[in-house]
Amino acid sequence: MKIIFIVEKFPILSQTFIINQITGLIDRGHEVFIYAEFNEDEQKTHPEVEQYNLLKRAIFHPRFPQNRLVCIFKGLKLLATNFLSAPFLTLRCLNFVKYGRDAVTLRLLYAVTPFVRQQPTYDAIQCHFGLLGIRGMILRDVGAIKGNLITAFHGVDMSQNLQIFGEHLYDRLFEAGDYFLPISQHWQNKLIQLGCHPDRIATHHMGIDCQRFIFAPRTPTLGVVRFISVARLTEKKGIEFAIRAVAKILDQHPKIEYNIVGDGELLESLTHLIHNLGAGNQIKLLGWKDQTEVVELMNHSHILLAPSVTAKDGNQEGIPVVLMEAMASGIPVVSTYHSGIPELVQNGVSGFLIPERDVEALSAILIGLIQHPEQWAEIARAARLTVEQQYDINCLNEQLDSLYQRLLSGQTPPLLEERNDVYCSGTNLSQAE
Repeated sequence: MKIIFIVEKFPILSQTFIINQITGLIDRGHEVFIYAEFNEDEQKTHPEVEQYNLLKRAIFHPRFPQNRLVCIFKGLKLLATNFLSAPFLTLRCLNFVKYGRDAVTLRLLYAVTPFVRQQPTYDAIQCHFGLLGIRGMILRDVGAIKGNLITAFHGVDMSQNLQIFGEHLYDRLFEAGDYFLPISQHWQNKLIQLGCHPDRIATHHMGIDCQRFIFAPRTPTLGVVRFISVARLTEKKGIEFAIRAVAKILDQHPKIEYNIVGDGELLESLTHLIHNLGAGNQIKLLGWKDQTEVVELMNHSHILLAPSVTAKDGNQEGIPVVLMEAMASGIPVVSTYHSGIPELVQNGVSGFLIPERDVEALSAILIGLIQHPEQWAEIARAARLTVEQQYDINCLNEQLDSLYQRLLSGQTPPLLEERNDVYCSGTNLSQAE
């Protein structure tokens, strides 16, 4: 099959789940392309970007200028150039009545530029995030591309975007799209409430390659307990509360190390917080790491903290992939009752959940884990089994492949309950130890 992924920018280090889907479909023999704006700000990329030569598969559209005069000047040049190659496509991009601001600002002209010489047909147009689903819908509507339109919904598109643009944001997409893949049952229920047809939607988790994560139940090393968080340093990740909780118990348990992997807008404020709490010797901000580096850090950690919260602007998580990675590795996880996380982590069985922003509850859980390391192994086994059965990327990519094939052949994709009866075939725990 010929498949195109529509994403905001590429490559992006934090979006391993998209890389895993792309490479998984390439491994299955499909011709995969990526439509995006080139992310020139990314300093590091995943090894798979080079290994699979993904930049050669990328179709980059021109960056939309922030300066209005520059935008108009370049837009007029694009208008003339595009009109010579594809006059009817170019004129459709200027339909102010139908496409509103995207046409008025000439943004749509920038978006279709890679397709003016040839308007390709794809077997599947896979959009990640709701706003990119709308972009894919418009690209198809103006005739720039053709194919079945599938949109994956993650978190920000189901929370902050709706708060900003209103609950009718996806009405046209629900009518035009061929299928919808929220990453959790939580978001599936929300999409149906918003008007998505129940027969064109199914929960499709983001997943990980369990084979890459060696299952090894943790035990303290000479009394030292190492916590780890892997996240963009944004409000919804809740790292502030993890820092406060760890700092709170340092007097009782001085043999603690807490490594925070990631970068983002809160780097400076979190640096100051650690300093003000006098915890600089035990709590470290390590910056971004690629997948291989993250796996190595995980291998030397005991407990993962992912205390996600709803941000003040309404932004929420989906299900953080790092939770799956930790659970597959044998690391007990501590997270929150937030978004779809309880679908992955069963409190007291495969990990621990606390209310959002509750430093006292988080501190209590951490003390309990430090004092009872003999409980870690049982929790780790249950966690690994959950990930193997429901979040293994190879199984999930097989399901995605099957979905594309069924849509292409005109068949109705299986309902959610039928899909969820098929568990992933993961590594047997007895072989993994």
